[in-house]
Amino acid sequence: MKNKLSSKQIEALLDTLKTRFENNKNRHAGIDWKKVNDKLSRQSEKLWSLFEMEKTGGEPDVIGYDKKTNEFIFVDCAVESPKERRSLCYDKKALDSRKENKPKNSAMTIADNMGIQLLTEEEYRDLQKLGSFDSKTSSWLKTPDNIRKLGGAIFGDFRFGTVFVYHNGAESYYAARGFRGSLRV
Repeated sequence: MKNKLSSKQIEALLDTLKTRFENNKNRHAGIDWKKVNDKLSRQSEKLWSLFEMEKTGGEPDVIGYDKKTNEFIFVDCAVESPKERRSLCYDKKALDSRKENKPKNSAMTIADNMGIQLLTEEEYRDLQKLGSFDSKTSSWLKTPDNIRKLGGAIFGDFRFGTVFVYHNGAESYYAARGFRGSLRV
């Protein structure tokens, strides 16, 4: 069955997530792993999405808890943009617009297939408060509609001790640009 993990895969994933959680307590002060684990154990589709995040090099970890929605927030916390999610244009419209030298896919399509969301600019800046991410790479960010309608898309990186958010044509792609995702559980 599609999007279904075996019990062995679930156990291995939960072990990986627990170890990462315990090794990076600064990312989720005051959050109890047992509560995260209990919630994850009841949501197989979310486990599959986390498995995909892990499999593609994202190193997902809990970075917050939304009291209003009672959800834990997982984000790709790999030091650089996830390795298996690079060299992508922004979305399907951008991919379709390329006449030659097309990338293999788009960031938005892959995120949708994985059941995750691209980080917004605000989420990206919040992540950067927890460490230095994308000092050699960059990550596509969820682009506001008014920018996308004009053919652009935004991305972020961390250089010179500063978070930069900038723009490109949505159809562009680079070997060092991928995307980071978020998942609410």
